[in-house]
Amino acid sequence: MAEELTLDLQELRQFQSIAKRPRVSSLISSEISKLEKKLSEEHVSVPVSTSTPTPISSGVKVPSTHAVNYVTLGSFSWDQDNDKVKIYVALEGVEQEKIETQFKPTSFDVKFLDVQGKNYRCAVPKLNKEIIPEKCSVVVKPKRVIITLFKASKGNWVDLHFKDDKLKPSLDEKRDPMAGIMDLMKNMYEEGDEEMKRTIAKAWTDARSGNAADPLKGFR
Repeated sequence: MAEELTLDLQELRQFQSIAKRPRVSSLISSEISKLEKKLSEEHVSVPVSTSTPTPISSGVKVPSTHAVNYVTLGSFSWDQDNDKVKIYVALEGVEQEKIETQFKPTSFDVKFLDVQGKNYRCAVPKLNKEIIPEKCSVVVKPKRVIITLFKASKGNWVDLHFKDDKLKPSLDEKRDPMAGIMDLMKNMYEEGDEEMKRTIAKAWTDARSGNAADPLKGFR
């Protein structure tokens, strides 16, 4: 009886060394513990395992502690048809298996790893319109990479990037006509350089004091 238990124990240990699924490995470990306990109760020396169990993959990627630096590819060309948008990235030495992609309904992020010793990235955080992530693709050519985005709805895109229309005119006919001009000046002030801000500030002051009939005259 003890001899059979010993042989069973040795065979179970062999199974444990090749088991890959966590649940299977756990079941085998449980049986091994039972057999070791029985052999111990019968005062039989428990054979020591000489094999090293195969590491079990949990399927979860452990993030690397080493930060990866990327060169952002801000310059690229694109065209479109009724169904899709094609983005052309001029980059040589890209390997298809060294590309990481992340397509979402309103954005995409494509990373090119180890391209002549550097890592590159082409991304649009907010697209003009929605796409179908699961249909999008990346194809490597000798001197460029083509990123294909499939449109969620057919039609023409006026731009690749989404842009807020800050200067969209109000449909409220009762609004003061000067209010639109003041909004325009405010937006130009917020987005302009120092010289633009000084010019707008002067025009604003003149307009409020009545010294200028046209508040935009100073920077047209």
